[in-house]
Amino acid sequence: MSGGRARVSGREVRVSGREVRLFTVVLIAVCALLVGPSAPSGAGSQPPEPARDIVPNRVMTWNICNPCEESNVHRAAEIARFAPQVIGLQEACVRDVEQIREHLRSLHGLVYHVEYGPVLRDWSRCGGAPWRPGAYGQALLSAAPMTDVVNTEYPDGGSEDRGYLAVTTTVDGQSVRVINTHLAQRRQQPVRAEQIRVLAAAVSRHDRAIVLGDFNSVPDAPELTSLWELAEDANPACHPSRTGTCETTTDWLTRFDYVFLRGGITALGHGVHQTRYSDHDLVHADLDTA
Repeated sequence: MSGGRARVSGREVRVSGREVRLFTVVLIAVCALLVGPSAPSGAGSQPPEPARDIVPNRVMTWNICNPCEESNVHRAAEIARFAPQVIGLQEACVRDVEQIREHLRSLHGLVYHVEYGPVLRDWSRCGGAPWRPGAYGQALLSAAPMTDVVNTEYPDGGSEDRGYLAVTTTVDGQSVRVINTHLAQRRQQPVRAEQIRVLAAAVSRHDRAIVLGDFNSVPDAPELTSLWELAEDANPACHPSRTGTCETTTDWLTRFDYVFLRGGITALGHGVHQTRYSDHDLVHADLDTA
């Protein structure tokens, strides 16, 4: 850039090329400070969290609430707080899970495989074109590849279609069957009883299994009996007797969300974590699958 002339206080002053370049650099720096860095939609002013390692023996379950107009950036951040090896999501639209998975990768350095278990297409819940609404149901994210995928819709979903998604993947270095489900709404006990009959038959076919999900049933509900006979909760103090100690997992202070373990898989730790972004809490367990 060549020099030029500028008028200061009515006098013409000669400005060198070096001074022009220096002024340009300073102007760009000031603009950058005023505008600030770009951020994905919904991220707010908070910077991305640093990348962290996935916890190889940790599993989680979370009903992410739908329809709830929550940011998938925030949902991804909640999952990244715990960085599980496997997480089962319920009430999940495929488009939302796609975005959550991408935010986990780009904002938190956590890379997951994904499998979907849609049970219906619903424009009001999942958007899309009216003639091609988005898919809704369960999803599983796993740091390891998933095989032998089975997506089953229950014969009777109650007021809304429901089902389970089953895969084989790696947890704590061992191959294990993982099943993610969402049962009929809480006032539909007879429907849930039949759904659990179908689910228990699937669980019983595997010597070792982890069953995640929103069961819409309290621990001593009669319909859960057949599942308690096959597996136990990751919290050893949580069981169907009235002396059991089960943390609540919903905004209405009930225990509906579980991590059931079958076949000698034991929990080294567990927790229920409140969140602003759903009416269900996140539930995690750190497992010994050896």
